[in-house]
Amino acid sequence: MTMRLPHMTLVIGGAASGKSVWAERLAEASARPMTYIATAQAFDDEMRLKIAAHQARRGSGWATVEAPLDVPSALADVPGDRVVLLDCVTLWLTNQLLAEADLADVETGLIKALGACAAPVIVVSNEVGAGIVPDNALSRRFRAAQGRLNQSIAARADRVVGVMAGLPFALKGALPELPA
Repeated sequence: MTMRLPHMTLVIGGAASGKSVWAERLAEASARPMTYIATAQAFDDEMRLKIAAHQARRGSGWATVEAPLDVPSALADVPGDRVVLLDCVTLWLTNQLLAEADLADVETGLIKALGACAAPVIVVSNEVGAGIVPDNALSRRFRAAQGRLNQSIAARADRVVGVMAGLPFALKGALPELPA
């Protein structure tokens, strides 16, 4: 069964909530060629293992583009017959913050690129605002920036799906039924 995807879907949830797995299943259900835009950087063994686990789970049916900072260019290069999984904007924003980028400028560029992408895009992001107030300025700045970015993407997305404990729930638009 082939599933028609809207132009932009946001899949959001907490860390290790199952959002990436659900987003991968959604992309696979489209029966389109798949492009995975990866934003993670392997600075330590823990992250190297996490990246390897994601790659092994996806298998060989994906074209992977490493774009820890320049997601807009990666999105511009995807042909319209594909589906894009951008995983994840939380790591992308972290990379931007650590690179001391102008967060308002890079957010504007990302939003424009998402809207201009020729292919349907599934965006994965973490919900970071449900916990305690961080005790340091950098963490509070990140949390506020991530909240703004999530709201901006959600406002423009055709569908927003939350994932908690591996279970999806519709926040905006209808929740699609995925093959088992």
